Amino acid sequence: MISGAAVAVGLGVVALVLLAGAFVAAARRGGRRSARRSPAGTSPAPAVPAGAAPPAGTVPSSASPSGPEAGHAGVDHPDPRAIKVGDTIECQGVRSSVMGALYLSWQGNQWTEYLLDDGSRRDRWLSIETRPGSDDALHLEVLLWTRVPTQGMIPAKTTLTVEGVEFFPVERGTAAFRGEGVSMPERGLLDFADYRAADGRLLSFERLQGHRWRSFHAQPLPPGSITFHRRADLA
Repeated sequence: MISGAAVAVGLGVVALVLLAGAFVAAARRGGRRSARRSPAGTSPAPAVPAGAAPPAGTVPSSASPSGPEAGHAGVDHPDPRAIKVGDTIECQGVRSSVMGALYLSWQGNQWTEYLLDDGSRRDRWLSIETRPGSDDALHLEVLLWTRVPTQGMIPAKTTLTVEGVEFFPVERGTAAFRGEGVSMPERGLLDFADYRAADGRLLSFERLQGHRWRSFHAQPLPPGSITFHRRADLA
């Protein structure tokens, strides 16, 4: 006969196995760019349902700049997934031309990075990805990336210190991409290494294979912070 103590031990083992399984499943839900998630206190824009038409245009001035209450992309404000090469976008009071795009995929995850030109010769990119949120619903993640001079630094697998801030490694790999626009390769591979600071700041190293590493800081953009216009609309 099995004693009561043995039954209790057996139940405890089962509980630990179930908890471990739940942890692994949750960890696998984070896709490429898990390092590029909004810092605590910010919320990505809820994704528009499949099939909804994402119009271009101006965001209503009454739209709140943070959280799901800001409305739905493609309904209450323009859906950034509708941006195309040749469009003009306005973000944080700055107008930029969309010069090119990289359409990337890695381990089943897909996202787009747009090359922006605001006339200042700054190297800036806009990344857009649809990913699961904490509630398992799909959310839009929109990040503005600005070049950071790192003087030939190579992304190590340990911590890095950039501009006095310590960054910890989060994720690295090689993504396949298709390019479009000015000075973009038609196809190729992109190496990346993502880092996060203790205060939530994001840092990423990227390089087209055969080229040097470049580093970028990321700034999460709240829902409704981007407007864009087709080239034909500006003619």
